[in-house]
Amino acid sequence: MHASPTDRPRNFGIDCLRGLAILLVIVHHLALPFRLPLAPSLLGPWLPKRVIDFISFNGYEAVFVFFVISGFLITTRLLERDRDLRRINLRRFYSARARRILPLLCLVLAWLSLLALLGVPDFAPGPHQTLAGLLGAALTFTFNWYEGRTGWAPAAWDILWSLSIEEVFYVGFPLLCLALPRRLLVAGLVVLALSLMPLRSLVPISNEVWWEKAYLPGMSAIAWGVLTAMAARRWAPRQTDARAMALFGGFCLLLVLGWSDLVHRHLFKSGMYGLCLGTSLMLWAFLAHPPAARPMLRWLAHMGRLSYELYLSHMWIVLAAVALYRAQFGASQAWTFGVYLPVLLLCIPLAMGLERLTALTVAWPARLGSRAKQALAPARLK
Repeated sequence: MHASPTDRPRNFGIDCLRGLAILLVIVHHLALPFRLPLAPSLLGPWLPKRVIDFISFNGYEAVFVFFVISGFLITTRLLERDRDLRRINLRRFYSARARRILPLLCLVLAWLSLLALLGVPDFAPGPHQTLAGLLGAALTFTFNWYEGRTGWAPAAWDILWSLSIEEVFYVGFPLLCLALPRRLLVAGLVVLALSLMPLRSLVPISNEVWWEKAYLPGMSAIAWGVLTAMAARRWAPRQTDARAMALFGGFCLLLVLGWSDLVHRHLFKSGMYGLCLGTSLMLWAFLAHPPAARPMLRWLAHMGRLSYELYLSHMWIVLAAVALYRAQFGASQAWTFGVYLPVLLLCIPLAMGLERLTALTVAWPARLGSRAKQALAPARLK
């Protein structure tokens, strides 16, 4: 008997994979050349360039890792709860997505709007943007499209592009599951997954924003996760097979994240495929045989559990750290390496606070409704 999504214990391996992805995103946003890069710091000469690049410039790839994980986890939960994608309960699915996404998103948008109205740099709208436009795009999950038409959004708003891709996918995905025969659904997902690179090549490189943030390439990565969850439902590898899958998946990830130039040059520009394949294999292996928790990696798993909260809030800490550093050291970049650990340590309690706050906002209406029912119960009996 399969455990329900609420009964299934957390998977330490998957949480660590999510933690690695959010760690790369945060560090990438801090290490950009116009913020606090590692290479010019005093630590730069002591680290190989490839190590610095691995640490600093894999944020975009990490978002695609998140896409694969998202498709995998949501499809796995649907299969555990409804047994078959052709029996999805639409009301339950959409209400669950809304409860997970909207409370924190609305709280974040309120804070971003306040800072934008105050004219705080990196929060105020760009020359071709308005606050109403930013809010409307965020709430309708068209933020990437809005950026494609108006240019880069303010730094603290810019992260919302990936959320738009995910949620638009999940608006249509359950409808397709109900409408299409299973074989046609699988064929469509396979075509979408394998079209990742051709779809990216269709977008003109001249439109840099849209080239990075178009809907379909991101949805292709989500399709990899969906297909992996469907395959994992049909075949659970033995422990030795799962270990081999996880090791090969980790090798693929390491190859793409650490040697992307060689992959691009010698493996037919297949980096994004390697990224999706590696992530999918690790997820499949971890689901079949969850790794035991390792004390040295619990902090990474903790970041994985807070990945949504960290993703939406980390730019507040990053931008504040950049401003404070420049106020103290000016244009000097010698000490930038000293900022990274404090930023990470500050991001985590902020994310924990947001998680607790949004949990209260979700629980409060339910409690209020329960109390109202209890108050009305005696009247009904009469």
